[in-house]
Amino acid sequence: MQKQLNTPSPYRTLLKGMLGLFLGLLAVACTPDEEVLPADEAQEVNLDLYALLERYNQQASGEQERHANAAKAKKPSFSTLTVALAKSGLMGTVASQQLTLFAPTDEAFAALGLNKQNIGSVPNLREILLYHAVAGKVYAADLSNGFVPTLNGAAVEITLGSSVMVNSATVVLADIKARNGVLHAIDQVLLPPDMNLVELALSFDPEFSILVEAVQKAGLVNVLASGGPYTVFAPTNAAFADLLAELGASSLDDIPLPVLTKVLLYHVVEGRVYSSDLSSGDVPTLADQTFRVNTETLTITDANGREAGLVAPLLDVQATNGVVHVLDKVILPDLSM
Repeated sequence: MQKQLNTPSPYRTLLKGMLGLFLGLLAVACTPDEEVLPADEAQEVNLDLYALLERYNQQASGEQERHANAAKAKKPSFSTLTVALAKSGLMGTVASQQLTLFAPTDEAFAALGLNKQNIGSVPNLREILLYHAVAGKVYAADLSNGFVPTLNGAAVEITLGSSVMVNSATVVLADIKARNGVLHAIDQVLLPPDMNLVELALSFDPEFSILVEAVQKAGLVNVLASGGPYTVFAPTNAAFADLLAELGASSLDDIPLPVLTKVLLYHVVEGRVYSSDLSSGDVPTLADQTFRVNTETLTITDANGREAGLVAPLLDVQATNGVVHVLDKVILPDLSM
């Protein structure tokens, strides 16, 4: 018997054509420029940040019930954080404002002995939580090495490497999208600075005892303790000793008070200026004079052409009302002005 050829029928040809047209339209509809989210992620994007945290709590709770070992749960839980936000009066802020939230997991709070039951007793809880929030949406791809200001006023330091670090915390889950912002889960609670500029200098004692003495003599304690925010370029004791030798003075008492005050104000700049914010050029000071920064050599040239070095390991030391950079030399304004 002769073998019959398997020729396509007109009906089958029509079906193939329709299938090809459908697949082509589907490919056009799902262009690379459009992100097609899984159903659960699409639902999360429609939630505000606070509701998103609550959703993760519910999902984590369900996973823990399904696993005898809670450590097997895939999604992090933020139950302590949600209670903290409610008790600090920030629930509405997180639900309505466009924010990026570095969200400590329950394990991060537990490492400090904190949980849903005792989190409300933490002093300055509101300020601590604001230190985890950044205005606007900042995704992981937008981050770069340097400092990012928070709603607390102080900044967190971002370090990029094999993982994303926020201060000393590691981002364990990034870019969790919400209607009004984005979450990055972190494995440590971020603790903001808790000392003002004067208290910070005192904590460095005795390395900055002469600076503290000078600030007290000039009557600038209240200004630097409660004013600001300021950036202070802080000379060490060795730097002051070199200045006294340069001036032929034996102590600060040999320097006229108006001169001492002007010298100190020459080391203070308005606002928080982190090392990553510095650029080469003139910087105005509270002494109504400028000094020149060279970011390539990490040096400052004063009004008299004298050069001081920024001490690299001691930059960006944060206070509640500013930031400190350490100098290896006292810089001098033009004292004839």
